[in-house]
Amino acid sequence: MVETEQAENGRGSGGVVVGRYEVGKLVGCGAFAKVYHGRDTGTGQSVAIKVVSKQRVNKGGLNGNVKREIAIMHRLRHPSIVRLYEVLATKSKIFFVMEFAKGRELFGKVSKGRFSEDLSRRYFQQLISAVGYCHSRGVYHRDLKPENLLLDEKLELKISDFGLSALTEQIRPDGLLHTLCGTPAYVAPEVLGKKGYEGAKIDVWSCGVILFVLNAGYLPFNDHNLMVMYRKIYKGEFRIPKWTSPDLRRLLTRLLDTNPHSRITIQEIIHDPWFKHGYDHRLSKLHLEDADMKLQIDGGARRMNAFDIISGSPGFNLSGLFPGYTRKYERVERFISCWTVERVVEKLEEIAVAENLTVAKKEACGMKIQGHKGHFAMVVDINQLTDELVMLQVRHRQQPPASSGRDIWSDTVRPFLLDIVYKPD
Repeated sequence: MVETEQAENGRGSGGVVVGRYEVGKLVGCGAFAKVYHGRDTGTGQSVAIKVVSKQRVNKGGLNGNVKREIAIMHRLRHPSIVRLYEVLATKSKIFFVMEFAKGRELFGKVSKGRFSEDLSRRYFQQLISAVGYCHSRGVYHRDLKPENLLLDEKLELKISDFGLSALTEQIRPDGLLHTLCGTPAYVAPEVLGKKGYEGAKIDVWSCGVILFVLNAGYLPFNDHNLMVMYRKIYKGEFRIPKWTSPDLRRLLTRLLDTNPHSRITIQEIIHDPWFKHGYDHRLSKLHLEDADMKLQIDGGARRMNAFDIISGSPGFNLSGLFPGYTRKYERVERFISCWTVERVVEKLEEIAVAENLTVAKKEACGMKIQGHKGHFAMVVDINQLTDELVMLQVRHRQQPPASSGRDIWSDTVRPFLLDIVYKPD
């Protein structure tokens, strides 16, 4: 661990964090973190390095937020979401190594003037695709605003900053979330009502405010007096600019509906006449399969060597970042077994049938199982360690079950895999 203090203090141009990433200039600063441009010294790739002070996080009681942000970013793979590559840590700091958005914030672009409807639609389509994907993964952003929407070198949109996000696991027995959070001008009226809210509904409201800003160049609800602004939000008092087309006017009205029960949904947005003009519907299918949930096909089960095992070890381990952390959101597990590949595959097929799942793909090196309307997916890659032993690398994803539902991974699949683990005499 070297040069970490330079990175934290903003004097670290040319410094190296954990021996691999060269730290460049400061590009952003918040209450608990600073973001630097960085470079992977091995590949030359540009990255963003978010440096979080453990002392500040502990003092603010935000350990849970940081752990949740890491867990959330680790489970999301979408072209319009900033990707988390790696998490590193020293005794005093945590480093998020992320995709670098060269184009900076969308806020900087729209602050220079309103967008055309075509450009507004292009960014709104990317935003809705990514937000819908998050919701399909049980993730609710809760702080969507132009400052948290970045642009890459091709000026394509990337959602960032999941520090205030919520997971389905946080929903209370009444089916609602209750934490007050968000940015005042973008917060939904039901959040202000303090009676609980649905994460998906408030994200849609924020998307509506963002679309309004892109088209108008100013906020729909704004006042120097915060309480006056909140009253406007609660009553839904706003005026749509006269240059707005009738189709966009209708969509904005449905997005900024103060009644969450009648507010437009993500699926309804995708089929809206204004929205779907030029929309690539393949973006709406991303919730069906993650880029990292594909079966690795290399012609069959092969013999692994020591380098394979070491380089394939889990790089995502939060145990060293926070005392007492349990790897609740880890999606990759490995098992050593003396069962044959054929026997493992046969048994997993039986489990799939029993759980009403589908074997989406089967190869000599493993299989992919999915089902429950895309809420569960599991990929099992099998490699030969020795003549007698195989290594099973299992990647799994599922939305948390309802309070009355079963957890397929924890209740069925994992117990089976643990049962077949090789136990030396």
